[in-house]
Amino acid sequence: MRGAAARVSDATDNWVDTRAPLWSRPYLRLSRLDRPIGSWLLLLPCWWSAALAAGIAHDLKRLPLILVLFLIGAFAMRGAGCTWNDITDRDLDAQVERTRSRPIPAGQVSVPQAAAFLVLQALVGLAVLLQFNRFAIATGIASLVIVAVYPFMKRITYWPQIVLGLAFSWGALMGFAVIFGRIDATALVLYAGSIAWVIGYDTIYAHQDTEDDALIGIKSTALLFGARTRPALMVFYGLAVALIGVALTLAGAGWMAWIGLAAFAVHLVSQIERLEIGDPKLCLRLFKSNRNAGLLLLAGLLSDAISRATG
Repeated sequence: MRGAAARVSDATDNWVDTRAPLWSRPYLRLSRLDRPIGSWLLLLPCWWSAALAAGIAHDLKRLPLILVLFLIGAFAMRGAGCTWNDITDRDLDAQVERTRSRPIPAGQVSVPQAAAFLVLQALVGLAVLLQFNRFAIATGIASLVIVAVYPFMKRITYWPQIVLGLAFSWGALMGFAVIFGRIDATALVLYAGSIAWVIGYDTIYAHQDTEDDALIGIKSTALLFGARTRPALMVFYGLAVALIGVALTLAGAGWMAWIGLAAFAVHLVSQIERLEIGDPKLCLRLFKSNRNAGLLLLAGLLSDAISRATG
């Protein structure tokens, strides 16, 4: 059994390792606060959706509060999802070099302790959700079905990234649910575009573990595509840009939103050009860079929303 001070192999020299109290470190690692990129990637479709919906409504009054609530909710529910994933995957994680140092397989936290922490994080997420209208509450709760089944998908299909996309893109629906109390065609197309984006970036992420995954029977699009990953990314990233463009058209978005989408597209193209699937460190850097890609699109959507509300 390793002590709480022991570090996770693929997340070192972060604030959790250096500043957090020793007793809290295993729990912060369970929630991935030592590497918050996943929380950002969950949050960004929420923010896209809220900004786009606010632009359609020509009303920014509620947008700042909605963005803050989405921020809190995304970090809480990302933490809960990761804790659930670590509970269900604890035996598999123990067999993979990159993940065997996670808190449960490393013996830093017991399964009952992790389950209790999961409930605590879920309650924070629920508290955020209850600030919204009934339709938005029901929409948010519906996502839990996808979150619950995701960890098992990599055992049965080479396409677990689709299920991850369904879960991580759910926020693309939430902005419309919160602001309008409904989900319309614009939100659904934005959701589809986000799913394609997630499939692309998580394929890059999965290339870090292809050797171990093949040995223990875990499936992924990284293993499915193999040497064909670059053309596959062209398809999925191309779909993401095209579908988000359709959403912008349906929303009547202005030129600033389109500049944001163009910057997003250029960033995705640069990822494809730089990708070397045999270089795990590069794959991780490219995966993490998707936060910047998403922020570029967000900047365009927010600028457009402000322009439409004040114009």
